[in-house]
Amino acid sequence: MKTLMFIISLAIGGQTQVFAQEDSVIKEERIYKKVNGYELKTDMFYSAGTQEKDNNPAIAFFHGGGWVFGDPSEFHEACKRYALKGFVTFSFQYRLSINEDGSYPHPDITPVESVKDARTAIRWLRENAESLRIDPEKIVVGGQSAGGQLVWATALFDTVNENTDNLSISTVPNAMLLYSSSYNTMEAWIDMLLGDRRDQIWTISPHHNLKENTPPAIAFHGKSDCMVIFYIVILFQEKMRELGNQFELVTFEDRKHYLGEGNKKYSRYFDEEILDRTDEFLKRLDYMPQDD
Repeated sequence: MKTLMFIISLAIGGQTQVFAQEDSVIKEERIYKKVNGYELKTDMFYSAGTQEKDNNPAIAFFHGGGWVFGDPSEFHEACKRYALKGFVTFSFQYRLSINEDGSYPHPDITPVESVKDARTAIRWLRENAESLRIDPEKIVVGGQSAGGQLVWATALFDTVNENTDNLSISTVPNAMLLYSSSYNTMEAWIDMLLGDRRDQIWTISPHHNLKENTPPAIAFHGKSDCMVIFYIVILFQEKMRELGNQFELVTFEDRKHYLGEGNKKYSRYFDEEILDRTDEFLKRLDYMPQDD
């Protein structure tokens, strides 16, 4: 009865869907931010079992797509997978620099706005941790490509915030998962997206804003990636080591930007081999709720 009442109460504030699986996963849509006429949503996944207890670990994902394309649905299967393992998971929408007719960039939306949304998202999780039944000190944040840059945004870019955010709430995650992440925004694509705000390009570059005591991170990258060139990752790794930060880099000799090329289940982001390695990382941090 307790679980049923919780699900009903959540359904009042959002759209709820139950997936028929061996241990059912519930998907709920919640609005986490309203800004400049936009209602930004997150897709939340959880099992009935997690709602019998408080302080569940959480994973929040940000999709890729060059700050222009992509959709939260690209992380849905990963969200379901981890919901079945006892996490409460989220796939966040954020503002993209694309116009209604499909052209880009958007005159008012740049990667800076995407960064602000990512930072708002983590504040929203912490502010609502009790009602979401998550542990505010066990929030893992993951992302692919541009979504990886947004993961770093939550940990690094202290000066880039929405003016309506409660700045007393930390955006820093407790651990980070990076899949073909972007590490350096000093490139022509982002310069084009920023337009007349290109002077802000330094403020949203992970490499140029690194500092000590970043959260533990695991990063997966293909040596044949032609979108985020591998030497950029190596330079980033060297700087992380100099600062004494925990940065575990897992490389693949012949893989390109889409590490799970051909894997439709996970939108080509990764495969079970990579997710199993992610599981090991989470277990070492004592964040994995249950063993398989």
